[in-house]
Amino acid sequence: MLKSDDRTADLFHDTLPAVRPASPAEATGFEIGWDHAHHRLTPPAPALGSDTAVRQGWQAGSAVFGTRTLKPTPAVRDWLTLRLQAWQSGLAFESVQVTPHFLTQIEARVCPVTRSALTRASETGNDAVVERVSPHAGYAAGNLASVSERARQAKAELGVAQALANAQRLERSGLDTLDGLDSAQWQRLAVLISFVTPLPHAEAARLPLAVLPPNRLRLLNPVQALQAVLTLAFGASHGAPALRALIGHVPVAARHDYQVLVLTLQARRLAIGLRLGSHDDALDLRHALEDLWDDAALNRRWQRFALQLDEAGCERLLRAAARRGLGGKGWQWLPQAAATEGWAIASEGRSGPKSGWAACH
Repeated sequence: MLKSDDRTADLFHDTLPAVRPASPAEATGFEIGWDHAHHRLTPPAPALGSDTAVRQGWQAGSAVFGTRTLKPTPAVRDWLTLRLQAWQSGLAFESVQVTPHFLTQIEARVCPVTRSALTRASETGNDAVVERVSPHAGYAAGNLASVSERARQAKAELGVAQALANAQRLERSGLDTLDGLDSAQWQRLAVLISFVTPLPHAEAARLPLAVLPPNRLRLLNPVQALQAVLTLAFGASHGAPALRALIGHVPVAARHDYQVLVLTLQARRLAIGLRLGSHDDALDLRHALEDLWDDAALNRRWQRFALQLDEAGCERLLRAAARRGLGGKGWQWLPQAAATEGWAIASEGRSGPKSGWAACH
């Protein structure tokens, strides 16, 4: 049995008005304020307006915790910022999987879109932010990536088609940048968004793999997942032999085109090794593998192979590749419902009505 100290209880009641959460969204705001107090952090001023749920939760938590608080790590700060952003925007936030630990897992050295080194608190366009990749889903595991502030601002709420259109517009116009990104960066952004956007098989197969998926991103199009796994396999010493051994799982009619594709990738990989020499690190190799897909001939050979498959065929090859450790150890196949759990797709990522707070008199 927990018995409160009478003096603490009196302080708590004297400090706070009687309040009640009027909706689940308001209860969420209260929890966000409470967790700020638990880490001895003050929410941003706009969230501390009179009678907001965040203010009520922060005041209540401050009275209860006092100085007995937890240390706010950078990941905790990011976690609280994301939760507050989601709440203020009326967007869903999946709180079971999206934790401070999860945010440390998706940290990146460079922005996958701009390839600039990510910074913290520099107040520049290179500062790292955690962003929803699909604008049609909420803050949930598999839909979040660490990108630069510049990429986030350019992306806004754009989808695949708009990002691709921006890349093509730059190529036609001869301009250097549009909304802070050049044509190659818009192409990478479009492909990044496409990973978490269900597309027709043929459309997904025709997108050059301009960027490899960041850690923990969930690829909803099996053909893109297969393309990524085949590409990443050449980052490992055993990749080429394992890819050749995979041919037994390829449909007979597509085996010749598969062999041509693997030989082409192998030749391009050897050229990368000669260019980078012995001083390449994992990041240099990753960017070089992405740049392979600028090659029109490689894309034609990939499409000739991939368009002979369907989604089920791609999934079978992915499972066989995973058993051989191709593409790294972190790949896991999930059913569609599990892959998008907590994304709030049916409501376009929305969580409900705008948050507020009701006083109880």
